[in-house]
Amino acid sequence: MADPLDTLTDEDRALLRPSDGPAFHPPMLATLTDDYFSDPGWLFERKLDGVRTLVVRYGGRTELYSRNRKQVGSSYPELVEALDAHAPPELVADGEVVAFDGAQTSFARLQSRLGLTDPRRARATGVAVHLYLFDLLVLGTHDLRALPLRARKRVLHAALEFEDPIRYSNHRNADGERYLTEACANGWEGLIAKRAHSTYQHGRSGDWLKFKCVADQEFVIGGYTDPSGSRVGFGALLLGYYDRRRDPPELRYAGKVGTGFDTATLRALRRRFDELGRERSPFVDRVPERGPHWVRPELVAQVGFTEWTRDGRLRHPRYQGLRHDKPANQVVREVPS
Repeated sequence: MADPLDTLTDEDRALLRPSDGPAFHPPMLATLTDDYFSDPGWLFERKLDGVRTLVVRYGGRTELYSRNRKQVGSSYPELVEALDAHAPPELVADGEVVAFDGAQTSFARLQSRLGLTDPRRARATGVAVHLYLFDLLVLGTHDLRALPLRARKRVLHAALEFEDPIRYSNHRNADGERYLTEACANGWEGLIAKRAHSTYQHGRSGDWLKFKCVADQEFVIGGYTDPSGSRVGFGALLLGYYDRRRDPPELRYAGKVGTGFDTATLRALRRRFDELGRERSPFVDRVPERGPHWVRPELVAQVGFTEWTRDGRLRHPRYQGLRHDKPANQVVREVPS
C-alpha cells in the first residue's frame, strides 16, 4: 500500500508534528446552530444517530473509547476485529458507532449493545453495528491535529481499507442548504458542517456545527411517576438539565416523558431507580406532578421532542435510550448559537 502521507502537499507536511504515541484524545465537539448556510470553505457530513467512538491502535492492538474515556471495545468485538485486519498498527481515529433500523441510524436500536463487557453477549444481541470514521488524529509517529480537515480526511481515506463494518464518512462540499433539505427529506438526523481548514481542537468548537432536522438531546433523570392501568415499572420520567450560569449549577425541570418504552425497559429502569432513590427533589423548580418519586440525578436519557414550549417544557417528548458516554453534571439545554 502507498504511504497515506503521500496525499499531503508540502504545505500540509510542514504542519505534521511528532506523536508521543497513540493514546486517547478528548474529541472535538460540534455546536448547535439554526443559521444554515452554504459556503465553499465548509464541508458537510451526515449526522449519525449513534455513539461517538475514538479508535486507538498501538502495537497492532485496537482499543475503542467513548467520548468520556470508557473502554467500549467489548461491546463491539466485530469492529475491533475489522480494525485489527484493515487498519495500520498505530493510529488514533474519530468516528461514530451506529446500528440501523431500515435505512436510518437508530440510537434506540443500539441500546442493547451499550455497557456490555462480554463480547459473546454483544454478538448474541443480533444487532449489527458499523463504525463510520470521519477524522484522523495520529498516524504512526505523526500527529495530524494541526493539519486542515480536508488533509486529515484524505490521509484517513488512504490509510485504511474500508470494508464493512468499517465505513468512511463521506461529505459534500459547499452546498449545505440543499444537502440539509435532502437529509431531512430522507429522515436523517441532520448534518455536521465543518470548516474545511479547521485544525482538530479538543472540546466544543464553532468550526464544527450541528444542522438538525429533528430536536433531541440528553436530559438528566431526576424522578419518575407511578404507573397506571396495566403498565409496569413507572409512568413517566421526570427530566432536567443543568443551568451552569448558576454557582453551583442548578438542575432545572424540563418536563416528563412517558412514551418510547417497552416492558423490559420499564422494568430495568425501575430497578435502577430503586437503587437511586432519595427523599427530596433534585430540581430547583416546582414539579407539577402528583406523588412523584425522586432519584439521585445520575442517569442520562436521550430524548427526542418537537420543540420547547414558552415555559421551558418539552413538547411531545419520546424516550430513545440511556446514554453512558456523558456525565449527568455536563447536561445542559442545547441552544442554537
